[in-house]
Formats: sequence, C-alpha cells, structure tokens
Amino acid sequence: MGFRSGAGPGRSPPVHRAAEGWTPVATSQQDPRPRRAEPVLITEAQVSQVDQHAARKKRYAITMLVRTICLIFAAVFYQTVWLMIILAVLGTILPWVAVIMANDRPPKKRQEVNRYQARPDRQLESRPHRVIEG
Repeated sequence: MGFRSGAGPGRSPPVHRAAEGWTPVATSQQDPRPRRAEPVLITEAQVSQVDQHAARKKRYAITMLVRTICLIFAAVFYQTVWLMIILAVLGTILPWVAVIMANDRPPKKRQEVNRYQARPDRQLESRPHRVIEG
C-alpha cells in the first residue's frame, strides 16, 4: 500500500503517495536504536551447555599442547637425565589430567532463594472460625 505497481513495459515508475499530495498520518517504523555487542544480563542463569563444552574443549587442547611440548623437550634434553625424567613424567600424566579437567563442569553457584516477606501492616489477622463436622 502506498505505492503504485512497479515499473515495467507501459507502466510508470513507482511513486510514493506523499509525492502525490498524500501525507502519512502515522507510521509504525521507529528509528533504529544502537545495539550493544553483548546482551544485558538480567538473570542469574548458568552458562549454556554449548559454552561450557567449548571451554572444556579449549582447556583440553591447551593441556594436550603442554603435554606435547613436554615430550619434545624431554627428547631434546635427553642428556640431562633428571630434566628428561621430569618432562617425560609430565608428558605421561597430563593426558589423564586433561581428561579429568574436560569431564569436570563448573561448580553450581550457591544462591539465596528470594521469598516474599510480607510487611506486618499487610498481614491478615487470624480470627477463630467455626468448624462444621459432619
């Protein structure tokens, strides 16, 4: 609405009705607001499973990279026996450590439960009431 049919053979180019003397009364379009790069955090929600998994994979890859470096240095320093043994033991233990760290999730946050606390002037009075048995 507001536009004539598009240009084509034997048709005039599209013209907005404002050009014909019509003035729009209202519009539903708003000026675009600038967007932030990160959304505003309004809850105490946990980190998503996808983000947790990505962080664990990154930690695992870094640990395995350190293991590879340890094994390479153990081979380079084969003449210094004590250093070679330390680096070889690290290169042997780090895969186990990497798996343990990758399978571990972050600890749950301890949070207080927000319960409604009525003000004393807003509480209902308790009165004796009749109980009908029967």
